[in-house]
Amino acid sequence: MLKQDLQGIGLTDGETKAYLAMLELGSSTVGPIAKKSGISYSKIYEVLERLIDKGIVSFIIKEKTRYFQAIEPNMLYRFLEMQESEIEKNKEKLKKIIPELEKHTKIFENKEEVELFVGLKGLRTASEKMYSNFAKKDIALFLYVNKEGYSDIVDEFYLKLAPFYKQKGIKFKGIGNKTWAKSEYSKKTKSFIDARYVDFPLPGTIDIYKDMVLQVSWSNKPIGILIQSKEIAENYRNYFNEVWKVAKK
Repeated sequence: MLKQDLQGIGLTDGETKAYLAMLELGSSTVGPIAKKSGISYSKIYEVLERLIDKGIVSFIIKEKTRYFQAIEPNMLYRFLEMQESEIEKNKEKLKKIIPELEKHTKIFENKEEVELFVGLKGLRTASEKMYSNFAKKDIALFLYVNKEGYSDIVDEFYLKLAPFYKQKGIKFKGIGNKTWAKSEYSKKTKSFIDARYVDFPLPGTIDIYKDMVLQVSWSNKPIGILIQSKEIAENYRNYFNEVWKVAKK
């Protein structure tokens, strides 16, 4: 379990074995570390060099021989902080080069695909993917069928997503059945949802944005089907606009 936990913070299997061996040995030459860790002599130097690069191992030289020493366990926090710092730097680099990368590829234009997302975490991922490149001048559309059996779960789910929507500056036009007008979610999201209601059946809970459609089933275990298709999205958009004309505030 201890080995798995160390690997979970970013160490390889070999690095974990070497680090644990050095904790027990203290300052040591290569031979004892290789023997205690079970790492072959031909690979131990490579493992130790990686640990040195990560700041987890240091060494001193006595009489032309290297003695390696593991950092104290509580210093591993510093290792994680360095990883976090590096991740943030890489995020900034990626943010700068994505527009340039997008100029060099045509493979995502007019792409059509279907993805299935299961459970609340899956639905959140689907929603975040759908609106990840939201342009603030746009309006997202949705249909929503509120039912007593799952309305509380749905309210809670979308209220948790509300900060993401606000951060992205997403504005919605939504059409729901009349029971939705009384829901907690409807009352708390009037600032970014222009809602209307109908008293006739709707085809389901469906988000529509650009060339993407997210259809959700809330019965039993929630399931989301994310469809990327210009034609399907346009058909749903046309349907929405026709219903919007007769829906009531």
